[in-house]
Parts: sequence; structure tokens; C-alpha cells
Amino acid sequence: MSIGHQARPIGAAALAELRARDDGGRHRVPYTDEEGGAPLRCCLRPSAAGERIALVSYAPLRRWAAATGADPGAYDEQGPVFIHAQDCGGPAGGDAYPDAYPFARPGVRRTARRYSARGHILGGRVLELGEEPDGVIDLALGEAFADPEVALVHVRAAEFGCFLFEVRRP
Repeated sequence: MSIGHQARPIGAAALAELRARDDGGRHRVPYTDEEGGAPLRCCLRPSAAGERIALVSYAPLRRWAAATGADPGAYDEQGPVFIHAQDCGGPAGGDAYPDAYPFARPGVRRTARRYSARGHILGGRVLELGEEPDGVIDLALGEAFADPEVALVHVRAAEFGCFLFEVRRP
């Protein structure tokens, strides 16, 4: 399957800041992940048992808006994300996830939330990931970016709304 969009991890500069103080103003508290499986937003893979990670508060739209001059207003939000406690170098493919969409497994639900260049929500879609989870996400992203007003899409876990990754207009 050919993936038409690139999932973006949290950027290196933002990660350095989050490792000092998160977007909620708190200092991170690293710990050893005894079980593994935490969805790491720094390298877009599940943690392995024994890795040092931290749960931090992250405001993805706020950070994007600061870089672009957008004003998301009330759409600005922050929530918990897992990151490595120390620099991990990001995804194996560099600045973007190389192969398929991270955290896409058959049977899970995701949302694809669309944002304008102003940082305002333009809509969203709940995705039921069946036997071809990457294809479902790719189709939803293709539909989103068919609208010229859509600047970026946040893919989130449907149940808790946790930010998983961002995709920007190609």
C-alpha cells in the first residue's frame, strides 16, 4: 500500500522544551516504563519495556499557531502525551514517519480533526479502523486535504481524544 501523507512527530525544539517544562507549566517526571506499549509522540512508536519515558502536557495547535502566526483562540487545547525522557532522534525515517501511520491497528477508532490556516476547527471524522487501518486513515486525510481550507489534520484516539500525530497539507 502506498501512503499518501506523512505523519509528523513532535518536533525536536518542542521536545527539548517539553523535557524541561511542559505546555501546562509543569516539570516532567521521567520514569521507567516497566510494561512498554506507551504511544511515544517523539518517535511515533510504542515504548519498549524498560525505556525511560515521561508523560507531559502538550498543546500541538498552540505550537503550530506560534510558528505560523495563526490564532486558534478557543480551539487551543492541551493534553497528555508520552515522550522519551531523553532525545531519541525521532522516527526511524527522520522528520516524518517513514512507512505507514503510527498507532493504526485493526479494530481501533481514531478521529481526524481538520484545522484551517487560522487554527480553527473545520470539522472532523471518526474513523473505524478495520482490516486496512492505514488505508482508512489515508482516505480520510485525502478527503480532508481535498478541501483547500484545510491546513492540517490532527489524528487522535477517539475514546480519550489523545493527540497521536499531525499531518500538514502536502
